[in-house]
Amino acid sequence: MVHCLIIGGAGMLGSGLAARLARTGKLGDRAVSRLTLFDVVAPGSIPEGGAVSVGVKTGDIARPETVEALVAARPDVIFHLAAIVSGEAERDFEKGYRINLDGTRNLFEAVRKAHESDGYHPRIVFTSSLAVFGSPLPDVIDDDHILTPRSSYGTQKAICELLLADYSRRGYFDGIGIRLPTICIRPGKPNAAASGFFSSILREPLAGLPAVLPVDPSVRHWFASPRAAVGFIAHAATVDSALLDERRNLTMPGVSATVADEIEALRAVAGDSAVELIRHEIDPAVVAIISTWPKAFDARRAEELGFTADKSFAAIIEAHIEDHAADRETPA
Repeated sequence: MVHCLIIGGAGMLGSGLAARLARTGKLGDRAVSRLTLFDVVAPGSIPEGGAVSVGVKTGDIARPETVEALVAARPDVIFHLAAIVSGEAERDFEKGYRINLDGTRNLFEAVRKAHESDGYHPRIVFTSSLAVFGSPLPDVIDDDHILTPRSSYGTQKAICELLLADYSRRGYFDGIGIRLPTICIRPGKPNAAASGFFSSILREPLAGLPAVLPVDPSVRHWFASPRAAVGFIAHAATVDSALLDERRNLTMPGVSATVADEIEALRAVAGDSAVELIRHEIDPAVVAIISTWPKAFDARRAEELGFTADKSFAAIIEAHIEDHAADRETPA
């Protein structure tokens, strides 16, 4: 029986992961008995767990005592999904490092102390980012490409990847880091991520609302649906660490597409009237961040370990429509 702690449990991926684990009651071939959802605020809704006990805690991971209290419950698997997103981390240098780096180090230190106290040795799944890569970039990045982040967010994630590898090497916990593609289409309202427009130029027009495109349509990027991302996170908890060969951080598979590809996929689904709701308005700050990000990957290691991506960008849009059909229904 497995106790899972989801740090970032009120966020999009944390909520999706919690709903999946509560619904299936399984993590790989192991039964989930307990879920603890932690975030700075409580989630908007609590998944019904059936046989799974679901609890909620709130606090600040930048405070060591907060994380120590979470670790005191000795969860078997810790999903560390919490972060200040890219645009906000770039605008607020201190806040980005406080949450993304100090909060992660606090978690790792709390687990290390527990390990030294009683041998506690959980699996930790850490969500990293493609922002750990920066120019110069080849058209397709393979698994051996070096990390050269060109943003504070990317730098914070790269440091945490190194920490995860070292703490795992020392035997304090069994860690795996997964570099997520840009998640598209994100449900709900826009957030402060520099990549947020990739979702908004689809999500808003699908709902009949206007959207702003702040970059050139020729911009190419690497994408996954929320459904695929939740699958990545859950699968990461089950991967045999012996197969990682001491390389604890993996780039996830995805779909390489341009903004123009996105727009044409939207046109195919919702017609010209939806596309006409997109207004092209260049934002130099967003362009500066996005220009340092990679376009496509050869994610062979992850694929060989069983991580499965969306088949196409059309499939990403279809997944959004299927998963959020109820959001668009109007009560009679």
